[in-house]
Amino acid sequence: MMIDQYLDATLLGLIEGLTEFLPVSSTGHLIMLDELLGFEGPPGKVFEVVIQLGAILAICVVYFQRLWHVATGLKDDPGARRFVMAVLIAFLPAMVLGAGLHGIIKSVLFNPTVVSIALILGGVAILLVERLIPVARYHKIENFSAPLALKIGFCQCLALVPGVSRSGASILGALLMGVDRKAAAEFSFFLAVPTMAGATAYDLYKNWSVMSLDSGLLILVGFVTAFIAAALVVKTLVDFVGRYGFTPFGWYRIAVGTGMLAFLYL
Repeated sequence: MMIDQYLDATLLGLIEGLTEFLPVSSTGHLIMLDELLGFEGPPGKVFEVVIQLGAILAICVVYFQRLWHVATGLKDDPGARRFVMAVLIAFLPAMVLGAGLHGIIKSVLFNPTVVSIALILGGVAILLVERLIPVARYHKIENFSAPLALKIGFCQCLALVPGVSRSGASILGALLMGVDRKAAAEFSFFLAVPTMAGATAYDLYKNWSVMSLDSGLLILVGFVTAFIAAALVVKTLVDFVGRYGFTPFGWYRIAVGTGMLAFLYL
């Protein structure tokens, strides 16, 4: 295993951690970087999926007190039960569609052209949604209803197309349904935990027979780097969007998608 593969794995882990919770598509960035770096990781795109678990672990660490409060309050606190209900219900559509379409998504959609187009269209969507956001009616996840959570879950399913952005789809959907910016961002964080844990487990199960020690070490490097980078992003994102909104991410997506298409075809 050459040292430059570990350097590439570190860079990819860094990008994953920095982009997982931003509405810019971490998977899309990893696919584009694979193309630019010529990175050859474990087969089946396992590396790109599994290192996302490092970013998910960062959520559990940064929000440990809140998650612990929810866990210990399930018996007596209706708000804690609604919190868990909302996350689980929102997770269901992606679980069902992701398992059913897994093969098609990996074989057909995991390519830089699809990602670039999705980045551009998603960027335009962000710019439009920022102009259409209704007055916020939901300010706490503990107040989400089951229908609201399910609708956000279906919005998240758009991110089965690489480049759309899981966090972007769920956040924009929540905003259009009257959730305020902070609650929308935080719900996207917590929704990522079962969604990405499920995707990781499924990918490992599908590709376990072709994994090796070298593959495991590469994944570990990316995992640790993603965890550190994501922890830094999560701590600052809510304050950033509260001050600037999501418009900067829209323009960023359009610029990156356009630049990648130019690289591929010009």
